[in-house]
Amino acid sequence: MNSIPFRVLSYNIHKGFSFYNRRFVLNRIRDAVHFIHADLVFLQEVVGQHEKHAERVQHWPKNSQFEYLADSLWPHYAYGKNAIYTNGHHGNAILSKFPIRTWENVDISMNRLENRGLLHAVLDIPNHSKPLHAICLHLGLFEADRQKQILSLCHRIESIVPHDEPLIVAGDFNDWRGMASELLLSRVGLSEAFLQLKGEHPKTFPCWLPVLRLDRIYFRGFKAVEARCFSGPPWNGLSDHAAVFSELLLE
Repeated sequence: MNSIPFRVLSYNIHKGFSFYNRRFVLNRIRDAVHFIHADLVFLQEVVGQHEKHAERVQHWPKNSQFEYLADSLWPHYAYGKNAIYTNGHHGNAILSKFPIRTWENVDISMNRLENRGLLHAVLDIPNHSKPLHAICLHLGLFEADRQKQILSLCHRIESIVPHDEPLIVAGDFNDWRGMASELLLSRVGLSEAFLQLKGEHPKTFPCWLPVLRLDRIYFRGFKAVEARCFSGPPWNGLSDHAAVFSELLLE
């Protein structure tokens, strides 16, 4: 069987606003994301609904942000509603060129201030006998909470994902001290694309001068052949995070 290439992008879009919420730039984010033409896109801080912004913000989309970004390029998507407030809600999303068989959003919140979720989708891959598991997440700001959330991720993988089925886990890990990767590798066999190919995680925050290594693409059942961080123009004028990209080969 020939190897199947997968282009994977992970991006915290900061609800469609630029750094410090100065400008609403969702249309420019869509252009940048479309240009990459990834097969799978893992998004964090995606607004599903916001009634006040819909009334006041110029060029606010008529539908959800994940539908607006998917457009005609990604016909399949899943959305996990995490933070719910008076005017709407936001969470994580997965955009896919491949059919999504099932999906589930798991609450991994550890405190009242941060609503966090783990969005787990199962995809059908043409000409491949095994389904692909895709997990998108955005971990908490407090290290003690993140450790518990990573253990929840490990438990999810151990109990739900067969070891012979390919798996991609991507998102904003907020893991600026680099504590997650060793645990994920030793416990559930997840490798990180940048760490494997370049020897270190990419600097992704803040986008205009990245110093913190927060965003990751982990995988199992693939071979990583490319890893790139998009922090230059136009990305540095969009979200507060840089986007991370990897090409993976499914064998």
